[in-house]
Amino acid sequence: MPMRSVLLMIPLVLFGACTQPAARDPETAATDPRIAKLVGEISEDRLRSLLTTLVNFGTRNTLSETTSTTRGIGAARQWIFDELTRSGPRLAVSFDTHVLGPQGRVTRRTEVRNVLAILPGRSARRIYVSAHYDSLNIGGQNNRPSTDPPLPDAQLDPKYDHNADAPGANDNGSGTVLTMELARVFAASGLDFDATLVFALWAGEEQGLFGATAHARALGAAKTTVDAVFNNDIVGNVRGLVGPADATTVRVYSAGPEDSPSRAVARYVEQLALDYVPGHTVRLMAREDRFNRGSDHQPFRQEGFPAIVFREMAENTGRQHSALDTLEGVDVGYLRQNARVNAAAAAALALAPPAPALTGARGQLLLSREPSGADASLRWLPAPGAVGYRVHWRDTWSNDWQEHRDVGNVTHLSLPGLSIDNLVFGVSAVGAGGHESVIRAYVVPTRTLAPLAPAPPK
Repeated sequence: MPMRSVLLMIPLVLFGACTQPAARDPETAATDPRIAKLVGEISEDRLRSLLTTLVNFGTRNTLSETTSTTRGIGAARQWIFDELTRSGPRLAVSFDTHVLGPQGRVTRRTEVRNVLAILPGRSARRIYVSAHYDSLNIGGQNNRPSTDPPLPDAQLDPKYDHNADAPGANDNGSGTVLTMELARVFAASGLDFDATLVFALWAGEEQGLFGATAHARALGAAKTTVDAVFNNDIVGNVRGLVGPADATTVRVYSAGPEDSPSRAVARYVEQLALDYVPGHTVRLMAREDRFNRGSDHQPFRQEGFPAIVFREMAENTGRQHSALDTLEGVDVGYLRQNARVNAAAAAALALAPPAPALTGARGQLLLSREPSGADASLRWLPAPGAVGYRVHWRDTWSNDWQEHRDVGNVTHLSLPGLSIDNLVFGVSAVGAGGHESVIRAYVVPTRTLAPLAPAPPK
């Protein structure tokens, strides 16, 4: 069964021992009015105002000027910092600074400044809502629409004018103001989140994902617990180069395999959108990103953190990386809907306990057969803050969970007649507020075959 919030006002539903079908009934879906209120606070007018100011900096190219107070990336990042600071005392706002030497499209020593706004939770585990705030005008094709796909990284000329107009309204002003608005709304919500929320604006994406890569590697080295990274990159346009407009669908990309942590987060987002943003469809995409393209979620996934990226459905590549990426190419109502999807999923995930661990102290998978040989035996480790657990299963060829059973506050379950060879099993944790974690699946690691020993000489 897909993810949902299950409020504990109905204990018989949560702790019942019956097996329930996976079909979701919209009429009985339990939602948290606090999350609904938070989602409703996202302001279309504020998104429009933030985006107008951001575009008026002219360019946010990572290598553009940094001394002006009105133009270039220096002015833009200071304004982002100041705006986040004004969002309330609960947010700890800082620059996350890294210095790069010449490499790739970075042609000189360059300071890359990410902007972070941290909303502390009861635990240190982190959930990121993020976007890159830098923009790009690659030159040469900037004064006319183009039906050609964007140039591959290797073909971009590093000598183009870094101070040329690069308004970046949609790429990625849309993701930037979405993240800024969510920081404001979450900080003002008064909700006591278990997870720490980080609202992050990355620099250096257009030159090679440099800001996000530096941050992700630091998190990996520190062994920081990151439950999810929601990356938003190009999420405000509804009219593509061809085909009809689409203001009711957003794509969510996640790297496989089927039961990867990133895929689990993507499924979670899809369900929370159904619960809190009905009519706005999350289209799950079974690849890490668009074909042969990428964004700032990738360094996090490479460090082992669950990471997904939101993309508009009707993408217009003719406006990207040029002076044509202006306010006219952003539908702020659609952008607000995508912000609401982010908000619902991030809030529910931050209120829920972490998913339970399914491996033992020696790394062994806690899934086995009962002595009968035909019955599944599931074990898991207690999740901090959980008051109950939900066991899920599905056919091995299915991508969506099909059945579940609410089992109460136990860490072992036998399922008579269900074979671990024929089904995929997973477990989620439910907290005192009724919020469910992502579903963590029992996944057998890929086995490495030992090399064959050569025959001894005769």
